[in-house]
Amino acid sequence: MRQNRPVAVLGGVRIPFCRQNTAYADVGNLGMSVRTLGALVEKFGLHGQQLGEVAMGAVIKHSSDWNLGREAALSSGLSPLTPGITLQRACGTSLDSIITIANKIAVGQIEAGIGGGSDTTSDVPIVYGRSLRRRLLQAARARTTKDKIAAFKGFHLRELKPEFPGVAEPRTGKSMGDHCEDMAKQWNISRDSQDEWALSSHQKLGAAYERGFFDDLVVSFRGVARDNILRTDSSLEKLATLKPAFDKTSGRGTLTAANSTPLTDGAAACLLASEEWAQAHNHEVLCYLRDAQVAAVDFVHGEGLLMAPTVAVPEMLKRNGLTLQDFDIYEIHEAFAAQVLCTLRAWESEEYCKTRLGLDAPLGRIDPAKINPNGSSLAAGHPFAATGARIVATAAKELKQRGGGRCLISICTAGGMGVVAILER
Repeated sequence: MRQNRPVAVLGGVRIPFCRQNTAYADVGNLGMSVRTLGALVEKFGLHGQQLGEVAMGAVIKHSSDWNLGREAALSSGLSPLTPGITLQRACGTSLDSIITIANKIAVGQIEAGIGGGSDTTSDVPIVYGRSLRRRLLQAARARTTKDKIAAFKGFHLRELKPEFPGVAEPRTGKSMGDHCEDMAKQWNISRDSQDEWALSSHQKLGAAYERGFFDDLVVSFRGVARDNILRTDSSLEKLATLKPAFDKTSGRGTLTAANSTPLTDGAAACLLASEEWAQAHNHEVLCYLRDAQVAAVDFVHGEGLLMAPTVAVPEMLKRNGLTLQDFDIYEIHEAFAAQVLCTLRAWESEEYCKTRLGLDAPLGRIDPAKINPNGSSLAAGHPFAATGARIVATAAKELKQRGGGRCLISICTAGGMGVVAILER
């Protein structure tokens, strides 16, 4: 393999993110992915071009979406000679797909590629229960009509009850919201601070739309031009009226529908390349993907489910000789307002940084004004596998407009993992 070389981020695009069972209820992952990749092809004039790889991802998908990346690429306008692969790491999926493309570029395996993702919680796979599935498989294996009929001996109508995708962690039986409630209590995160964070996200995203920041980042789809979750008319008074969404009985629940991301449909993708390819095709380099890191926590035995970025970031900073304050902007995925606030508080905690992270001192404080300057998931929504590509495209454009700088990306995921990265211009 060749030695590492710079990986350029040339830009990205996404469709508006929409609340579950609204505009994209009947579209599905493939339709959203095709629209998004097609818009990226149009934006960068890639019609008929052969790229090194298209890496897409989806968390909730049908078996027919067996290779979403390849199928979407075949309908995108790219050359059919462009390979495609489908990945999945919960909420970090499209950042992982971008990292996959970046690593191939860095070692010289490919010159350019696309990383992205799509997710739907409207068009979910619904299957029969295990008992009926076994009967159907037994009947399919049977050689005679008599044996096929025998497979259904003792059949009961209750076996027709469908099974829906689970939203709980398999090892704890608790939802992500339940886990985050535990984190909020552990770190003493108040309801007021969560509502304030959520309101700020809506205000910043709305302002970014108004000044035209997203004009070349978001393409209309199904008659929708903006994220339909965005509420620019909200207020702290309105948010304060909402009841807890997860801990509804203890009287200490602080997570609500407003300070938690709603179930969302959407897709996003980014184009990456070597410097040589970008120059040869006359594309501006917005920034470079300098490094990335993945970590996990033992949430089954008490660690916070969404705290893995607190571990991944210091590992990545140490490798790059950086401190937490050596960044101009921070893009921290807002699964829940409480999750962001827990992360920030952990990095400021001397005890946590010493006992859990093995550091001599706290990582320190981040200026809140530098975090998610154009809003984030609480306002835009969170299609699980699309969020990473949304963040990379947004951060890359922000760095260009600032004329340079460094961005820290942090994404927590289900399963107690975190994916983080550094962008630099």
